[in-house]
Amino acid sequence: MNSSSDERVVGLDGCAVRVVDGDRVASVRERMPAERDLADTAEVFGLLSDPGRLRLLLGLREGELCVCDLAAVSGMSESAVSHALRLLRAHRVVTARRSGRMAYYRLDDAHVRMLLDLAVAHIEHCEVMHPEREG
Repeated sequence: MNSSSDERVVGLDGCAVRVVDGDRVASVRERMPAERDLADTAEVFGLLSDPGRLRLLLGLREGELCVCDLAAVSGMSESAVSHALRLLRAHRVVTARRSGRMAYYRLDDAHVRMLLDLAVAHIEHCEVMHPEREG
């Protein structure tokens, strides 16, 4: 490095200054959810990170299903489905309706469906943008 070079060497992803756009940083920080809300959101994404649970949720986009039908849709055992549904209910991702001895599960609200729809649309978009990916 010659003596006329900037003495502050910064990595490719680093910044040479602490804050570049102070107004934008302040605005974003003001709108940042509370820590508890961030933790709850991270938990929901964690629930969606399991392929089996995700398969169940995608099956429920079509409407209510009982545990045995969800097992058939997902290829999981009824025991595994029940366990996954307990987790999903505890985090208000799915809800259940009882009819006699049967419980029918559905997505808790439109937000869950929108989240799933957006995730699937994103993956479909990635496939179009990256045809080299093997299916």
